[in-house]
Amino acid sequence: MSSHISNVRPTPDQVIVDIANYVADYEIKSEEAFDTARNCLMDTLGCGFEALDYPACTKLLGPVIAGTVVPNGAKVPGTSYQLDPILAAFNIGAMIRWLDFNDTWLAAEWGHPSDNLGGILATADYLSRKNVAEGKAPLTMKDVLTAMIKAHEIQGVLALENSFNRVGLDHVILVKIASTAVVTKLLGGNKEDIINAVSNAFVDGQSLRTYRHSPNTGSRKSWAAGDATSRAVRLAWMTMQGEMGYPSALTAKTWGFYDVLFKGNAFKFQRGYGSYVMEQILFKISFPAEFHAQTAVECAIQLNAQIGNKLQTLEQISQIDKIVITTHESAIRIIDKTGPLDNPADRDHCIQYMAATGLLKGNLTAQDYEDAAAADPRIDGLREKMVCIEKAEYSADYLNPEKRSIANAIQVFFKEGSTSENIAVEYPIGHRRRRSQGIPELVKKFQVNLARRFDTKKQADILALCLDQTKLEATSVNTFVDMLVA
Repeated sequence: MSSHISNVRPTPDQVIVDIANYVADYEIKSEEAFDTARNCLMDTLGCGFEALDYPACTKLLGPVIAGTVVPNGAKVPGTSYQLDPILAAFNIGAMIRWLDFNDTWLAAEWGHPSDNLGGILATADYLSRKNVAEGKAPLTMKDVLTAMIKAHEIQGVLALENSFNRVGLDHVILVKIASTAVVTKLLGGNKEDIINAVSNAFVDGQSLRTYRHSPNTGSRKSWAAGDATSRAVRLAWMTMQGEMGYPSALTAKTWGFYDVLFKGNAFKFQRGYGSYVMEQILFKISFPAEFHAQTAVECAIQLNAQIGNKLQTLEQISQIDKIVITTHESAIRIIDKTGPLDNPADRDHCIQYMAATGLLKGNLTAQDYEDAAAADPRIDGLREKMVCIEKAEYSADYLNPEKRSIANAIQVFFKEGSTSENIAVEYPIGHRRRRSQGIPELVKKFQVNLARRFDTKKQADILALCLDQTKLEATSVNTFVDMLVA
């Protein structure tokens, strides 16, 4: 006999309640977290400004109906667009993520928590303009920084012990969850509203990782997070119109997230929510490279300075026996690629391509992924010599919460018997352990990206505000965004 399913509505899943409690009640007191969030804001916006140089990105931006301007709508930095906050979130999110140059979080799951800024900034800007129009006080940039810290924390803590990629789901699900929670709060939602909104985010359809892996790697990976943070704003908005939630969205037998999409397993947690993730976040400062390859590129650039003159012609490359990349398990699983690479999205997720470019040029830029650069036969010549080997110590240190290293090493072996130095780098310049070295370079990166869009005076004004923690936090969101429009 079949048993009847109870129609008594259950209490909300504790995982969702914990997120709501954190967003609604937790006070961020960490000065380091706010300082890091300010640096993250600069870096994330700068990544978006650089992406505006790429037609593949800009063709997706702007209003659905050309010429549409939304009164009191959210403005898209670096452009003249003023859109509803849902579409603005997509625009900002796509810009941020397009070049794979914004911050990174590496754990059981990977991701880029600054992707959440799309929904946060669009919503906060819209609310500020709406409030000003109604004679109310606008939101301040401290509200934005607080929402960033909390979104980073939700995404990062969920990622610590739960591998969504191993069940075929893309990490942008975590952008949707985190953005939904903090945007609901920004919209004035209470704890119950946040629970309802987040439950809808889990019930929602989730992105497959198809577009991040061979043989299907493609440009969707550059706008998927924009789509996720935009969807979060829509779900938060629907909740604030009174749309209901689903209390056992995760745990419902047969129909819940765990049974349908997580192989029946419940989420595991290493720690509670605080400000750990923002404090530990990894910045991509030197190269627009998938983060598991950041230290590999640094190794390659050091080797270029030592033996680059031996790698410049196809004849010289033919004298190489092999190039050994010693790396960690996650890098092998995600970016160890042989064979043809069909597009920029394919190339920036290939450790061999990135290392080969560094060996040849002593540098790596976003342009190096474009077709013209990829046509250089020396790149594939070097790739064919490369082999990736996992080092157990590197894989263990990658997961160690006290280290969180992303180690790589490269050594070149020549047919005549000589070898290069085995160059190893454990921590990229964007790691917390290299903050004192990294932040000045992050500011330089921001200055370069400001110069892409603004005149000299505006560059100076924006930079001065972004470097002043107290003044930035007190600035209204609409005033800040107005400084960033084209």
